[in-house]
Amino acid sequence: MAVSRRVFVATAAVLAATGATGPALAAPTAASHTSNDPQSRIPVSPDDTEADLVRKASQVRPTARQIAWQRLERTAFLHFGVNTFTGLEWGTGDEDPDVFQPTGLDTDQWARALRDGGFKLAILTVKHHDGFVLYQSRYTNHSVTSSSWEGGQGDVLRSFADSMRRYGIKVGVYISPADENQYLHGVYANGSARADRTIPTPVEGDDRTPPRSYTLPATDYGAHMLNQLYEVLTEYGPVDEVWFDGAQGRIPPDKVEKYDWDSWYALVRSLAPDATVAVSGPDVRWVGNEGGLARQDEWSVVPVQEKDYGRTDYALAYDAPDMGSRDALVKARPVADHLQWWPAECDVSIRDGWFYHADQQPKSVEQLTDIYFRSVGRNSVLLLNVPPDTDGLLPAADVARLREFRERVDRELPEDLARDARTTVSPGRVTVDLGREREVDRIRLAEDICLGQQVESFVVEARRDGAWTEVTRAGTIGASRILLLAAPVRARRWRVRVTGSRAAVRLVEFGLYRSRL
Repeated sequence: MAVSRRVFVATAAVLAATGATGPALAAPTAASHTSNDPQSRIPVSPDDTEADLVRKASQVRPTARQIAWQRLERTAFLHFGVNTFTGLEWGTGDEDPDVFQPTGLDTDQWARALRDGGFKLAILTVKHHDGFVLYQSRYTNHSVTSSSWEGGQGDVLRSFADSMRRYGIKVGVYISPADENQYLHGVYANGSARADRTIPTPVEGDDRTPPRSYTLPATDYGAHMLNQLYEVLTEYGPVDEVWFDGAQGRIPPDKVEKYDWDSWYALVRSLAPDATVAVSGPDVRWVGNEGGLARQDEWSVVPVQEKDYGRTDYALAYDAPDMGSRDALVKARPVADHLQWWPAECDVSIRDGWFYHADQQPKSVEQLTDIYFRSVGRNSVLLLNVPPDTDGLLPAADVARLREFRERVDRELPEDLARDARTTVSPGRVTVDLGREREVDRIRLAEDICLGQQVESFVVEARRDGAWTEVTRAGTIGASRILLLAAPVRARRWRVRVTGSRAAVRLVEFGLYRSRL
């Protein structure tokens, strides 16, 4: 799919008739792209007025790692472990490790399928809630080391990481904070106090000579997690995303493990400084559902609270229909600590379950395409789970569906008709002249998020019968907004008018497409 990147700049001006903020377009500058200290998190106060909140929101900027992550658009999840063989979705922690027998494991097959499906990063469940780990860990026996598979020498993580890099796919790891096995062994939720821990913690027979060690506050279980993070982030090459959820183990309600988020984040930042930390993390947030669907208007700048030893959390409810509009900023004002660049990740599984189940089938191409437009097309990144089967392969039906999905998106958004069009920039508008009348039924827009997210409303118009006619309108744009027209519109001249914005707007994409379905 060809993507247009033509830069347009808008500076804010007040529209006296409505009181809304609109743009007056000016010449491009490159200064914002060289900033070494973006403000990704700005404090707010209950005393802030609405104008204060909007001004602060307009000043929030993403970090370099967040910009790189948002450009990925399509990422993959691979749920694989003992659940694959027991049929459970949430394991018990007392599974016999010998149940793990992926005798046909072929991670190159995973990587080829994901590459052919258009995915740029893949995240492996290195450890799910059951506590079983897919690599040779020094800190637990609930792992591949205790399985007869590969004589106890198997290492899914090493094979996965090597394969993904071989096929040009970035590597992500999911290490579940919940751990049923460590609960059974008296480590998880044992009530231990936070104390300084040395990481990596030496164990019997440990032949490592780490270049440096870390002293970090943690509970007994927090230290266990730190040691596993250290192994994963120092022995398997560069890691591009570290994925945590916020799940608690299925334990009695009076036994809760308060996670050492601050120490975990500090170790990740030191060992993998370019890795995004999601979704219980400061870089990326969960969109609020597991259907892969973003809100109609999805904001990357949202009000947040700091909880539980530095964990970033929502100031509003997870399922709030509005996370970052002016109304949402005001609603969150009494409880928010900061406004933060915290873009949304839309997770969904290609099958009904997260782990492989033989009686389930993949979603249709139509379903996946709809999810694409309602995630990537709404300023979010899609995280699609594709679970390996008991042989250690991605099922043939899923592999075919991934390829069909990519082909369908390519047909939905073929060449950009506006790529080489004549472009005119004037106050509040970007106009393109296609040179002749062309049919258009897909429109793609993007802001330069190096300057934050500013657009609150816009209109797309076509010049027809001597007059500008509204074709469609919407609210936010952000890193990516894709609009589908109910029927093709034929016109030579097209324009986008930003009718409301928080501050200066820089559009880097105004793409016009005719689908080939």
